[in-house]
Amino acid sequence: MNHVPMGTVTEYLEGVSEANRRILERIVRIARELAPDAEEGVSYGMPALLVDGKGFLSVLETKKHLALYPFSGQILPEMSEELGGYSWSPGTLRFSADNPVPDSLVRRILETRLAAIRK
Repeated sequence: MNHVPMGTVTEYLEGVSEANRRILERIVRIARELAPDAEEGVSYGMPALLVDGKGFLSVLETKKHLALYPFSGQILPEMSEELGGYSWSPGTLRFSADNPVPDSLVRRILETRLAAIRK
C-alpha cells in the first residue's frame, strides 16, 4: 500500500465542504486524465499534483472563494479573454460553487501547463 504524505490533494479534499469538494474533485479528475503519472505532493506549501517533480495543479477552498493554481504566471494572462467572468491574477483563478470553471477551460489551462512542464 502506498503511503500518502500529509497534506496531499486527496487528504485535503476530504476536509472540504461537500458542495465545494465535488467541484474541486472534478478539476482534479481532469488533471489526472491529462497526466495519469501525476503524483500527489506539496508545491509552494499547497497540496498539489506534481508532474516530473514540478507543480501542475492545486485547488483550494478559502473563506471567500475556490481557487485553481496552475503554478505558472503565464497561462492565465494568455487566456484573459476567456476568464472574463472570474476573478484572477497571473497565478490564481478564483471561482465559486455558483460559478464553477467549465471543464473545457480547466482542460485548456491544464493542457497548457502540462506542455510547459514537459518542454
